[in-house]
Amino acid sequence: MRYSTLLFDLDHTLLDSDASERLAYAHTMATVGVTDGERHFERYVAINRGMWTAVERGEMQPTDVRHRRFEQFNGELGLAADPHDMADAFVWGLGAFGDLYDGALAVLDQLAARASLALVTNGLSDVQRARIERLGLGDYFDAVVISSEVGVTKPRPEIFDVAFEQLGRPSKVSAVMIGDSLTSDIKGGAEYGIATCWFNPNGAQAGPGDGVTHEVADLAELPTVV
Repeated sequence: MRYSTLLFDLDHTLLDSDASERLAYAHTMATVGVTDGERHFERYVAINRGMWTAVERGEMQPTDVRHRRFEQFNGELGLAADPHDMADAFVWGLGAFGDLYDGALAVLDQLAARASLALVTNGLSDVQRARIERLGLGDYFDAVVISSEVGVTKPRPEIFDVAFEQLGRPSKVSAVMIGDSLTSDIKGGAEYGIATCWFNPNGAQAGPGDGVTHEVADLAELPTVV
């Protein structure tokens, strides 16, 4: 193998997070009695993504997103529901719903037999821990680093420091960060001084300064690339 240390993102890399989010949103709307919630889903998505972008910039903590996205959502739509009740229902739904992409476990089986794997994810602890347990991911990873647990998010170098410490301080030359986000996974890996592999199933275009070392459109390509 070209690399013996593989750092994986979770959302939109191994997990179909779009499906998880939509199902969790529907559960949340039903829980608080909103019957026409589906027509507001795209507004929720915009608010949520804006807040996670702020997290990447270091302007918010992941734990703040938990309820503040619903405070803003309710304020814009004039909903009277309690944002904390909505946050609880949504977090439960994110942990309970959504599957891995087809072939993800088969790829992890191959790679875990040949390399050390770490999961490095921006997210809420209760969501990501529930997903890891439900989907049987724990046995694949020698380190699991969740931003809300360690107080720092990708692309900041400190989150990679935590992962490398848990992995026994491997050489950076041996490591590659695998993820879908140019702004967190790829930027973070490149600025930390390790190789990157961009999971790009939709055929987006990266710029020359985005720090992409490798690119795959399908997870099945990973064993031949890394």
